[in-house]
Amino acid sequence: MILPITEKKVRKVEIDLTGPDGNVFSLMNIAHDLALLLNERRGNTYMDPKAIVSEMIAGDYENAIKVMEKNFGHMIIMYR
Repeated sequence: MILPITEKKVRKVEIDLTGPDGNVFSLMNIAHDLALLLNERRGNTYMDPKAIVSEMIAGDYENAIKVMEKNFGHMIIMYR
């Protein structure tokens, strides 16, 4: 069966905050990579990976999670 690309289901990135991916450095790396990926796919819309990571480290761990949710909540699911 061949389907049009528009019917391809988008899978969300799942992050277990209690595991190694929940480490703040891992979260910053994920945020950086997702920003670059979105820049490639969207073309004109620009997300600055460095600015996002800077915002993440400007506060505590909960702040980093909030920044992730604000910027990538439409494409990630985080579990505690």
